[in-house]
Amino acid sequence: MPSPTPAGALVTGDRVRRAREAAAEGGADVLVLTPGSDLRYLCGYHAHAMERLTALVVPRAGEPFLVVPRLEAPMVDASPAGGLGLEVLAWDETDDAFALLAREVRARLGSDPARVAVGSRTWAEHALGVQRALGGAVLELAAPVLDRLRMVKTPAEVAELAAAGAAIDRVHARMGEWLRAGRTEAQVGADIAAAILEEGHVAVDFTIVGSGPNGASPHHELSDRVVAEGDLVVVDIGGETATGYRSDCTRTYAVGRGPDAETAEWYAVLQAAQAAASAAVRPGVTAEAVDAAARDVITAAGWGEHFIHRTGHGIGLDTHEAPYIVAGNALPLEPGMAFSVEPGIYLAGRCGARIEDIVVCTEDGVQSVNGGPRDLVVLPG
Repeated sequence: MPSPTPAGALVTGDRVRRAREAAAEGGADVLVLTPGSDLRYLCGYHAHAMERLTALVVPRAGEPFLVVPRLEAPMVDASPAGGLGLEVLAWDETDDAFALLAREVRARLGSDPARVAVGSRTWAEHALGVQRALGGAVLELAAPVLDRLRMVKTPAEVAELAAAGAAIDRVHARMGEWLRAGRTEAQVGADIAAAILEEGHVAVDFTIVGSGPNGASPHHELSDRVVAEGDLVVVDIGGETATGYRSDCTRTYAVGRGPDAETAEWYAVLQAAQAAASAAVRPGVTAEAVDAAARDVITAAGWGEHFIHRTGHGIGLDTHEAPYIVAGNALPLEPGMAFSVEPGIYLAGRCGARIEDIVVCTEDGVQSVNGGPRDLVVLPG
């Protein structure tokens, strides 16, 4: 198993500087980032979201600072954020944390900000509290700023995604231990979740086990349906590593016996589509062109109406993040962008199949962080 990367090795003060520059270019006076992946990305503090305000504040002038409840200040010092030299403003239970934040922003800017960019997953009570305290500033999303930074992974981040991909590959390689006729999806899912932790993750993000007709629902929840011999089973699983980076990989299995002729025919189409989309990845190619590379293969073979979702999504500290591999996204790919390639074919009421790898755009093409067979694997019944 690869040695884990110390969390602090991935986070540097340069990220905060670049975020401030990008926000200023976009016209924002201040970034306010509450607990979530944006906060963790910029300063390495993995805070718990709750009613008490925690926020990284990055004004366009003056030094950035962290507002945290006093009872959690020691956790900041123990995190990678503690090594960045950020000013930490701890507030007590009877303090007005929003007033504290506003006072410090005004001190740095010399006035109330006109535009405040907040994280996409900031709780409404926190966003509105910041807005009221800052004189009714216009709120906007920080996503255009943070996505630009987070989409392009550093070599260290790519290494973390590769380690996560190898760990989830090891889980798929063990699928025959649990997936067989006579067991429920929930029983199989519980065993998979335990293996996700055994193979190197610190948390389970999701386990999708879609058997038979449930495989036609891409985000199917585990159920008490009993897996039957002859079922196709879609297994989409992912977890979180110690540094927060995610895995996400889907394989489709046949239980007890191989597919009939029609299923084998359209599954081969799906394999070709997934391979075509992966092969299309290179710098300068647009996200929508990668989606089209998969979709065109499936449509040409007559199964286009059964491919009902985008081809992929970015991945990093979130399982789903920019860039999104979907029609209408003309974003040119850059080296370091990491995302899923996961076309699927879903036959309502019958079955479905999906093949998903995480890939990284490189200087001259593409690198997949997932291995293992992409064939329809037949498991003993």
